[in-house]
Amino acid sequence: MNEGRHRSGRGGRGRDDDRGGYGGRGRGGHDRGHDRGHGGSGYDRDRGPRGTPLSDLDPALTEVSRKVIGCAIEVHKALGPGYPRDVYYTALQMELKAEDVAFKAGHALKVEYRDKKVGEVECDLWVNDRFVVGVRAHTGEVSGAERSELRAQLRAADVELGLIINFGERRLKDGLVRVLNPDKLNALRAEREEEEDEYEDDEDGEEYEDDDEYEDEDEDEEEDDDEEEI
Repeated sequence: MNEGRHRSGRGGRGRDDDRGGYGGRGRGGHDRGHDRGHGGSGYDRDRGPRGTPLSDLDPALTEVSRKVIGCAIEVHKALGPGYPRDVYYTALQMELKAEDVAFKAGHALKVEYRDKKVGEVECDLWVNDRFVVGVRAHTGEVSGAERSELRAQLRAADVELGLIINFGERRLKDGLVRVLNPDKLNALRAEREEEEDEYEDDEDGEEYEDDDEYEDEDEDEEEDDDEEEI
């Protein structure tokens, strides 16, 4: 089945051009290109834009991001750049279904003002009910306006992470742009700090029999964060 997908849309191009600069890597190899930063977004492997640590994100959420990127790579390897957006949009949905990634296409997100609905925005893909994906197919870098549009969708959905995929680039890694919602990240960070303060207060006032178990869980979480590669 994969061979059939990879043959489509090649039209006699050379091998390097067909693979969009992937150099023979398999599905699992996409993380390396993704780590370097995409479309001028200023990402490195450990930090997001303006110094936001990617370790602040839920590991389950970044894993969803990796799966979506893996599906996008398969589509781009098979089709290459140059087709209209709808071609990639449809192909990406097919690949997500093949990989059992839950999503909704053309999902409406409610926009509220003073706790009342004032409108809706539509995202291209709503993945696992917590991740927004925007699909593009044009040459050149993803614009600031496109990032602002996706960030607005993140605020409407009240989630922290989204992804723009621009299939128009010869190398897909140059068309991948992560977008963060700083409002949500700040709120989550404040919640964690409040929980830490409450735990410290409890520690001063009482002794708990399960303190050691709590610490072990913290150590496991720290080890998971250390092993995370984005």
